[in-house]
Amino acid sequence: MKKPTAATAHRAAPLHTPTDLKAAATKDITGALNLLLADYFALYLKTKNFHWHMSGPHFRDYHLLLDEQGDQIFATTDPLAERVRKIGGTTLRSIGQISKLQRVLDNDAEYVTPADMLAELADDNLQLVIRLRETHGLCDEHGDIATASLLENWVDEAERRAWFLFETGRAG
Repeated sequence: MKKPTAATAHRAAPLHTPTDLKAAATKDITGALNLLLADYFALYLKTKNFHWHMSGPHFRDYHLLLDEQGDQIFATTDPLAERVRKIGGTTLRSIGQISKLQRVLDNDAEYVTPADMLAELADDNLQLVIRLRETHGLCDEHGDIATASLLENWVDEAERRAWFLFETGRAG
């Protein structure tokens, strides 16, 4: 067997990121963040699904709203995954892993009314707010103020999305 060089040994070394957080904090927080990340990917795809399949007299407005919201949701995924790595964890690696962890329910229906799309996404975003707040509490317990700070902004964004979806779907 060939003796590993310094370069190959470095490449084969397990992922390790230095952090001042305790091992239990890293495990707990990265676990919670990976659940959120799976939820964000599932919510992104559901939002885009509804964006692509929107119909009806308010098509343009709803289509553009969901496109904007999808972009915002997707924009959260990279900072979320990078936060996991910054504190010493590893993050999602596949669609299969996302499907095992996601708590946002898929909607594979052939047709969903525009009103039902808006209501379902509003509820999904409100559920995301609850999970973000729970994770914030976990970060507080472990003294992870940087992650908590990110979560605060994402709570505000999810609340805004839920609010817009609720108001847009409100009957005249």
